[in-house]
Amino acid sequence: MILEITQYGNPVLRKKCRPVDAIDDKIIKLAEDMVDTMVDANGVGLAAPQIGEEIRMAVVDVSHDPECISYFKVNGEDARMEDYMPLIFINPELELDGPKETDAEGCLSIYEVRANVKRPSQVKAILPLIDGNTIELETDGLLARAIQHEVDHLNGTLFVDRISPASKVSIKRKLRRLAAHEGS
Repeated sequence: MILEITQYGNPVLRKKCRPVDAIDDKIIKLAEDMVDTMVDANGVGLAAPQIGEEIRMAVVDVSHDPECISYFKVNGEDARMEDYMPLIFINPELELDGPKETDAEGCLSIYEVRANVKRPSQVKAILPLIDGNTIELETDGLLARAIQHEVDHLNGTLFVDRISPASKVSIKRKLRRLAAHEGS
C-alpha cells in the first residue's frame, strides 16, 4: 500500500524516534508499505517518520545503480549489494569514516529542494534487519550517503540542517512556503 509522505513543516520530522522493540506483523507490513511508497516516489530511501511513524526503522534501495558504490561488505566479507536490497533495518548504529565528500541531496519530505551536503564517504553500520538477523555493513558511495540520510531522519535531523549557510539562504523562502503549506 502506498502511504502518504510527511512533508517539511510537520513536527514528526523533528522528533528523535523510539527504538523498535519487537518485529511483529504490524512492523513487517509497515516495512513492506514503506518500500512500496519509496519505489512509487522514485526515492532511494525512506524513514518511518517520513510516513508519520516515530520509530527507528528505514528502508533503502540503490540497486538501480550498481556502480554507485565501490565496495559492499557484510560481516567483514565481500557481498553482492543486490542480495540485500531493499535494505530494511531498525535501530541502526553508525560508525562514519573516510574523508568527507560533498554531493547533492534531496528528500521525499522536502519537495523539489536539492542542495549540496558534506558527509563522510564511508559508513560502517550495525543494522538489525526486519528478518531478525543483524548485519555489520561496510560501504561507500550513494549507499553510504542514503543510510546516513535516513538515520538522520530517525534522529530528527533533515539534510537542510547540514547544508552551508549560503545554501540555507538560497532555499529559505522555498522552505518557508513548504512549512506554511504543511501547516495549512
